[in-house]
Amino acid sequence: MFEIAAFTYGLLASFIMSSASANRRHSRPHAPLLVMAGWCLMAMSFTLAALLGGLAIWDALTPPLT
Repeated sequence: MFEIAAFTYGLLASFIMSSASANRRHSRPHAPLLVMAGWCLMAMSFTLAALLGGLAIWDALTPPLT
């Protein structure tokens, strides 16, 4: 299941970044849907990073179960 999620995330991130790069290269405005998808991807990435960081800190501070 993780592999499918990672593949989908990578595909979506690649599409958004390449579309934004092409728009900038051709001096065209970004489509509203592209901007919204980019913001959603960034928010999802930040949320996952914060959750995994919190989990790592929690794991480091709690004593191991015997």
